[in-house]
Amino acid sequence: MSTLAVDIGGTKIAAAVCDANDSIIQRWRIPTPMDADAINQNIAKIYREAIASGHTDIEAIGVSAAGNVGADRKTMTFAANIPAWINYDLSEHIGALIDHAVPVVIENDANCAGWGEYVHGAGQGSRNMVALTVGTGLGGAIVINGELYRGSFGMAAELGHLPMVPDGDTCGCGLRGCAERYTSGSALEHFAKSAVRRRPQDAKRLLELCGGDIAKLEGPMVSQAAQEGDVLGLYAFGKIGEWLGRTMAATAAVLDPDIFVIGGGVVAVGDILLEPARYNYARFLEGSAYRGHAKIVAATAGQDAGLIGAANLALR
Repeated sequence: MSTLAVDIGGTKIAAAVCDANDSIIQRWRIPTPMDADAINQNIAKIYREAIASGHTDIEAIGVSAAGNVGADRKTMTFAANIPAWINYDLSEHIGALIDHAVPVVIENDANCAGWGEYVHGAGQGSRNMVALTVGTGLGGAIVINGELYRGSFGMAAELGHLPMVPDGDTCGCGLRGCAERYTSGSALEHFAKSAVRRRPQDAKRLLELCGGDIAKLEGPMVSQAAQEGDVLGLYAFGKIGEWLGRTMAATAAVLDPDIFVIGGGVVAVGDILLEPARYNYARFLEGSAYRGHAKIVAATAGQDAGLIGAANLALR
């Protein structure tokens, strides 16, 4: 028994045949077209190539997609990057191209990555887990009593859009003050650029890394500077760590998980991000001195978490 897992990202489609233990046994990687029909055709082509390669025991296709997925696990209700994905039955469109040979199950990308961490990563052994992916935005996944929680309309775990700051910065979703405006890769760049403008006397290293052009200052540069001990790099991580802690405290007031698993590219700096997050989680947690605290750990399943999660969820 095997599964074809597909992760549709903003720049690439990653795919893999996974065995019964969710181990990857063959991979594909192609650029992501911006046309919905081309995406469908590419996924169908990968499926046919997998069958031709001898993987005739594929029982399902699990698709991880960035966007809002309906409770039916078939329909993309909205996606910022693919205009056609508005109430779009992605499962049916892919399925029709492979003569409905196997079920096609669609899941939100953050849910897939979080579930990958739950079954094969840092979330193993927990009962109630919240995963947060700190990337360009802030993604979330919720596991309650060992089951992925999707909500009534498939919209649960959009934790990046918790309203944290009244009348705060405008978010890409159209609302203001969302959590991801203050704790994400984009927020890291914003805090670093603001610090450079306010404190040019301390900005030598960051200005070196961006060639003196603040507009070209990017997250990996801030990460490098912080790991070197640069004061402004550490400041920027302290700020997104503070807001990550606040977001986890707000989430804990509702869900009371036993663990938060933090993934995404920004967490590569480890405790530079996680220590201020842990401190501020405890600081803003209701009844903090009189209750148990969730563990806050870095994700361990790596870049394949989304594929692993998609494969596992497709058969559940």
